[in-house]
Amino acid sequence: MTTVALIIAILLFILGLLGTVLPILPGAILIYGGMLIYGLMTGFATLDFSFYFIQGLVFAFIFLVDYLATAAGTRRFGGSKQAGWGAAAGMIVGLFFGPLGILVGPFLGAVGAELLRKTEFNQAIRVGFGTLVGLLGGTIIKLGVEILMIIYFFIKI
Repeated sequence: MTTVALIIAILLFILGLLGTVLPILPGAILIYGGMLIYGLMTGFATLDFSFYFIQGLVFAFIFLVDYLATAAGTRRFGGSKQAGWGAAAGMIVGLFFGPLGILVGPFLGAVGAELLRKTEFNQAIRVGFGTLVGLLGGTIIKLGVEILMIIYFFIKI
């Protein structure tokens, strides 16, 4: 049973990492889910409450990274709070349009919010670009953290 549990966990880890880059799949959820399934299938023989608690905190951090990285990129390139909210709204709408929507949505949301504030067009585009920089930077951070989660899993089993 341990071998089957490990195979399922590894498959979910792979899908999770792919989901971080291709936001069609819920990356962090699949990774954490793989760990939970492994624990359930093995009777939590090697993974205790503290393991899942620590991983749960890291899991929550990964969700914060999305918002914080995008907002930081937006602000770093001169965007307003409204641009940050526009980027967040654009990200939500972009989810319905696949991977391209995940990139275009926040960009258009930030640009649109800045234009509504009567910001010059070139500056609004700059803010949109900053949003993309933050989003891509956040993705890199999330991948790194997820890889650390997986390494910690293998250390503990």
